Amino acid sequence: MAVQLKILVQNKYEATEEFRTVNEVAQRLHQHLCEPQVLTLLAEANQPGSSSSAVQNVFLEEAQELGFLSEKKGLFGKYATSGLRPDYYLKIGKVGVLLEVERGKTIMNNMDLLDLWKCHICAEANYLFLMVPLQLKHNKDAKPYNTFNMVVNRMSPFFEQENHTNVRALFIFGY
Repeated sequence: MAVQLKILVQNKYEATEEFRTVNEVAQRLHQHLCEPQVLTLLAEANQPGSSSSAVQNVFLEEAQELGFLSEKKGLFGKYATSGLRPDYYLKIGKVGVLLEVERGKTIMNNMDLLDLWKCHICAEANYLFLMVPLQLKHNKDAKPYNTFNMVVNRMSPFFEQENHTNVRALFIFGY
């Protein structure tokens, strides 16, 4: 199954050059993630007991080629929660992109919401790439649940005008 991509964007940014540039990076990453050999590796990494780092390792080289820096430090220094770091960070002009990869704790531990909050408080980023499983099983006998759709449904209200945050667009990749 191909990697799905859902883009949630605030209306006032949708037609901007800034959004188009970030979207181009997202489309390049999405194209890479949909390559047959990458899909196989993603499926292997998304197994019960595996971690988000196993997923990250599948596309790390591509992320670095796109300019992402791993665990960029100092992005949250003005907050008491200065131990925060994104999985990856990319500076594009006057804005930046946080790239966060989740697996087993996406919904149950609200890691998707934490990632949105991190991007919201980060003065260096206004865009979030969030990678989540399409479906997740916590053990081999468990019934899978549709993590991707749950994340899309949870995040969509933040992109209704009355609920806007500092996150101008969210790109949800379902692997």
